[in-house]
Amino acid sequence: MRTRPRRLLVAALALFTAATALPAAAAEQDGRQEHPSHGGLSAVIRYTEYGIPHIVAGDYPDLGFGTGWAQAADQVCTLADGFVTVRGERSRFFGPDAATDFSLSSASDNLSSDLYFRGMRETGTVQKLLAEPAPRGPSGDVKDLMRGFAAGYNAWLAQNPITDPACRGAAWVRPVTSVDVAARFYAIAVLGGQGGSVDEITSARPPTGSTVNAPDADAQALIKAVRARSTDADMGSNAVAFSGATTANGRGLLLGNPHYPWHGGRRFWQVQQTIPGELDVAGASLLGTPTVSIGYNSRVAWSHTVSTGVPFNLTRLALDPADPTVYLVDGKRERMTKRTVSVAVKDGAPVTRTQWWTRYGPVVADAEGDPPLPWTATTAYALNDPNAANLRFADTSLGFGKARSTADVLTSLARHQGLPWVNTVAADSSGHSLYTQSQVLPRITNDLAARCSTDLGKVTYPQAGLAVLDGSRGDCAIGSDTDAVQPGIFGPARMPTLRDAPYAENSNDSAWLTNLDRPLTGYERIFGTVGTQRSLRTRGAIEDVAAMAQRGGLTVGDLQRQEFANRVPVGELAAADAAKACAALPGGTATAGDGTAVDVREACPVLAAWDRTMDTDSRGALLFDRFWRKLMAAVPPARRWKVPFSAADPVRTPNTLNTGAPGFATALADAVAELRSAGIPLDSRLGEHQYVVRNGERMPVPGGTEELGVWNKIEPIWDAAQGGYTEVSFGSSHIQAVGWDGSHCPVARTLLTYSQSENPNSPHYSDQTPLFSGEKWVTARFCEKDILSSPALRIIQVGEHR
Repeated sequence: MRTRPRRLLVAALALFTAATALPAAAAEQDGRQEHPSHGGLSAVIRYTEYGIPHIVAGDYPDLGFGTGWAQAADQVCTLADGFVTVRGERSRFFGPDAATDFSLSSASDNLSSDLYFRGMRETGTVQKLLAEPAPRGPSGDVKDLMRGFAAGYNAWLAQNPITDPACRGAAWVRPVTSVDVAARFYAIAVLGGQGGSVDEITSARPPTGSTVNAPDADAQALIKAVRARSTDADMGSNAVAFSGATTANGRGLLLGNPHYPWHGGRRFWQVQQTIPGELDVAGASLLGTPTVSIGYNSRVAWSHTVSTGVPFNLTRLALDPADPTVYLVDGKRERMTKRTVSVAVKDGAPVTRTQWWTRYGPVVADAEGDPPLPWTATTAYALNDPNAANLRFADTSLGFGKARSTADVLTSLARHQGLPWVNTVAADSSGHSLYTQSQVLPRITNDLAARCSTDLGKVTYPQAGLAVLDGSRGDCAIGSDTDAVQPGIFGPARMPTLRDAPYAENSNDSAWLTNLDRPLTGYERIFGTVGTQRSLRTRGAIEDVAAMAQRGGLTVGDLQRQEFANRVPVGELAAADAAKACAALPGGTATAGDGTAVDVREACPVLAAWDRTMDTDSRGALLFDRFWRKLMAAVPPARRWKVPFSAADPVRTPNTLNTGAPGFATALADAVAELRSAGIPLDSRLGEHQYVVRNGERMPVPGGTEELGVWNKIEPIWDAAQGGYTEVSFGSSHIQAVGWDGSHCPVARTLLTYSQSENPNSPHYSDQTPLFSGEKWVTARFCEKDILSSPALRIIQVGEHR
């Protein structure tokens, strides 16, 4: 609802900030304030250091407007590219065969992407979800934000030239609608389900010829594909909340460290959003979304980590032998829904393809796909993704932004139930901590899986959490919890949750060891495992945060030190043994993978002297990194360690490197030969060969890959010809360390590792990246006094009409 008092307050604020800021500004630069003419939607944007916008508006439409405007100013090309995707128009503008960037789906090429998203558009999937009453559908406030965002984006396009060479003058940069904004939310929601199987949905064909009698799906291949979705996905995260029992002032602390792509449509963008008397929240939004995804306010801070929950399941269809597009349920025939989709193609005739849908979801079929599934004369598989009925992510986030406690965070989760594939970790100013795996999952109980799993599902469910149910039986339909907002999902009471532990930490493993002393158990297998081996990153994180909690007296400064400790847990486990084994090699040589003998004697003291960190000045870090990657590829997990995993000692096991395993010496030889061939000294500093270049400036990058277990995770791209790791694909992104001191102003330090804009002509293209390189932080400006005292303050009032 639009409220005149709030709009008057915003107008007064604009005049006040102008009066307080303009004299100093005018001395430095004319025109620092811009005032469009009145009429239509509008907002006030105050920019502080590093181009961080603080948006003030009178209501939700105006707030959405200011957010859409400011995002377009920083990221118009990336946003426009995403809107082309969700409209199903990539083939029209970029050609059907070009690869996507995988930001909004797993589609391997533009045609596959378009066939999926165009099908969604033509069937009105998003429009129908927008029409659902809240809480099952989005609230009026969220719909106002979406409408305002579209208007703000469009107004920026109409009123400003595009300077980014990626889309300057491009025909595909066009105005958008609120449905386009909602469709982007939808794409994010289904990334773990339908969005991760786009090729298999759009290429599914009834069997002909040799495919009629193709063999059934291979369980181990399917398990491998499901595990690869999580381990190889370009998203992860760490987050830890400390309760007041561990802190210096009895208030909570939160460190959030999401690992997201550094390029493309899943980047974060920093913002503060304010509606006086209604909302005041800061943090980061996923591009194209009008709410803060990860952030904090005067009382609460939260972050997310990608969960282990499997957000989809498969149903095996028993087909009519006379017609492979008819399936049987309790002996009754049901015809698949034929969905014909046409896609416009650049320099060619439209392409038309058919998709097949069932009561259980779309048919997925591709013997070489992900998942690898056949469609034979007797069997097909359908994919059930409950997030295909979920447009509640924005309301859940908005509820977090308005929360005053971790209890309010849980209330938002219980009311909206909109998080598709993430956990939530939160802390508040009263000293509470929270972890919860409250996400949208198909309601697959262990009992249902036991009763209704196919032979395939009896293998995949216990090993990978993927249920494969018998679709020929009506009694195998997924049920509903009474407290669930939509049919077929778990309700809030079933979610693994830990309240008020001294620490609550997650690094993308299951809920089990959120706190080592208070393990979570009793949840259904689809949520994740209990009593299984943890990743090296989880093991290192638990060691670190448990020691911090035990020490006590924690402050935001301790969170900052943890973020950039760059400790390598596997280095502490393996480097000394590797150095000893290296020194013991006969003649100081090892045989490389190509059969050549390599003198590795120089490597032995380098590994021994390495400080076991991935700091940019660390010598030996690069050698160990390259050796360990090769060892991981050469030696299977069961043979890497002499002491196996024990559920009784999950943080310290497995351990003791098996240097006698076939492949150890080869990995060492290959790493040494590789670095020498590239002209890289074995004892070079990491930052000399792990860096990014922005506008000609070379910036060393700290941190390390997943396999090393480093908290500050980055996944760099190896280019030996250019001297090492020369770009980052994904990793630490929007980092926030947040606490409270009893005032209304949170104590927050933030960092957007890749900076606000991908436009190389923007002053905020890379201005925070040197901070990341130097392990420095931005002191957040949340309260008015801090915003108005910024030496970089620039104030604009934006509106639909100039």
